Parts: sequence; structure tokens; C-alpha cells
Amino acid sequence: MAIPNKIFDCIIIGGGQAGLSVAYFLKRSKLNYLILDAEGNSGGSWLHTWDSLKLFSPSQYSSLSGWQMPTTKQEYPTKEEYLSYLSNYEKRYNFPIQRSTFVEEVVKEGELFKLKTNQGVFISKTVVSATGTARSPFIPIYPKIDEFLGMQIHSSAYKNSSPFRNKRVVVVGGGNSGAQILAEVSKVAYTKWVTLEEPTFLPEEIDGRYLFQQANSSYFNEKKQTEEKEVSLSDIVQVEIVKNGLKRNIYDALRPFDSFYKDGVIWQDGEKETFDAVIWCTGFNANLKHLNPLGIIKNGHIETKNTRSIKYPKLWLVGYGNWTGFASATIYGVGKTARNTAKEIKAHFDV
Repeated sequence: MAIPNKIFDCIIIGGGQAGLSVAYFLKRSKLNYLILDAEGNSGGSWLHTWDSLKLFSPSQYSSLSGWQMPTTKQEYPTKEEYLSYLSNYEKRYNFPIQRSTFVEEVVKEGELFKLKTNQGVFISKTVVSATGTARSPFIPIYPKIDEFLGMQIHSSAYKNSSPFRNKRVVVVGGGNSGAQILAEVSKVAYTKWVTLEEPTFLPEEIDGRYLFQQANSSYFNEKKQTEEKEVSLSDIVQVEIVKNGLKRNIYDALRPFDSFYKDGVIWQDGEKETFDAVIWCTGFNANLKHLNPLGIIKNGHIETKNTRSIKYPKLWLVGYGNWTGFASATIYGVGKTARNTAKEIKAHFDV
């Protein structure tokens, strides 16, 4: 365990894919750095995803910088296979990581940052915040949501369909998590799907490989030679369970209901429908609570140039989404922003 009050050159907050990516590029320097991770085991937010989750890119497109993920049994890696890869990645590079250390506050004192944690105070000359979004699930505000007597669960807490067997369930959210969870739950429950707008399913031949190439093109500002349509990271990839759902014709998406009542929801036409549970697949906000004392968070974001805070140029933010670099919250996108972040940190110390 690291010694509190020792002054580090750099502390990385978060030991998920973003934090590990920055650490990989810092490892080539002589900087004294440390990763503080709130989790008890390796894996970051992947530890909290649902049991049957599969990545939607083959292993070679699901790798962090420096070491390609070994070929998996099936084309798309499982959650357990990816967790194993992350654990082995850490061991391979022997990153300095302190587990079960939750950063409560980051404050600036003179030229240094003080990080107040459940394991004491840590001091650093520079900080990389790489806490991601998993600890900040977003649930939209609906009228009378507190009157609903049924179960409500966010996708971040969903593990499998067992609690929903023979129930009436409404799944809210039109992204990949919504489509995959709906496909799983609809096998054991009566389901309806609510999305803000009509969801977009990518053609069967397009998966994370295409998104990986698009991320690279965006990063290097390459002009497309064809009139190829760019796809969105929120478009639904036809992984196996989604293909199964399409065959079963479960994806009849409805627009949002007007409000809740104690036994269910009230649709826009005034019709009431009873439900036992709501699964919110409505995404996440950036987890930035630990940076509140710095007074730089506006509308859930921090003003940056690339990943570097404009107000506090010794602070970097990696892996929160497009505002910290295109596709930076993805496995295939984070490496580009992590490399540039480490380059700026090393330049700060001129090493």
C-alpha cells in the first residue's frame, strides 16, 4: 500500500480501461505515479456489467495499447474473458495500483493537489481523473415516478433476467444496453420498449471493427474517400442476442409515456398500463463528484483543451466521452487520448 503524504508526480484516479491506458504510456517515463482505484479487484466498471454481456468487437479490436487481447473462444469476447484480459494486462506491466481506495475530494493547495480518500490523504503534482461514468447512472425525471410501487432498476445494477420471470416489464432506452437487456428479459417476461426516437440498428455486417476504424479516422482527421455514412456510437450493433430479438420481432419501440401511476405507466393517449418493473437503460453522466471542490464543473462537464483542464492545467480528464476525445469512453478509442495525455504530462515535467 502506498504511503499517504508522499508527493507523487502523478496520481491517476480510476483503475479501469482509461486509467490503465494512461498508466501504460506513463510507464515509459521516469515519473513516480500511482493509480488509486475504488474497486477491490481489477476490471473497473466491467465488474458491474450484466452476466451475459459480450463485447461487440472481436478480441483484436477490443485491446488496450501495447498488448493485444488473446483470441477468444467465440468471435466476440465475454465479460469474463475481458475481465481476465484486464487483470493480466495489469500484471504484465506491473502498474502501481492501490485498491479499495475511494477518492472523496480533490483540492488544490498551492502547486499541489491533495486527494482525500478513505485510506488517507495523497499528494500529487499532477492528477488524471479517469473515473468514467459507471458510478453516476442517469435516470430521467418522470412525473409521479415516486408513486410507482413496482421495481425500478438501472442497467448498471442489472445482472440477469431471473428477477423478472413472468413479470410485466418496461425497458426504457434505445441504445445497445437497452436492446440487449430487452432481448434477454423478453424471453422470460412480458415486455414493452420505450425510446426517445425510433432506434437505429446497424447493418448485420457492421460491428465494433467499423467503429474502431471510424474512431481512428476521426482522431487523425482523415477525410473519407467514399460517401460512406458515419455511424453513431449509440446505434445498435447486431450481436447474437440482438439478432435473436429481431427474429422474435420484439423491437417495437414506443415513444415515452406521459407519467407513472402507482401500478404502472400512463401512455400519451391517456391509457393506463400495469407493470411490475422498469429497467432504465438510459445511460450515465460523468462521475466528477470528487472534483467538486475545484469549482470547474458546469453542466456535468469540465472545460478542457483535448483532455487537459483549462483552469487547472495540471489536471487531465480521460475516458468520459466525446468531450474528452472521440470515442474516449470506448476500449478502442481511449488509447489515442491516453497517449496524448501522457505526452502532455511528460512534457510538463520535461522528462
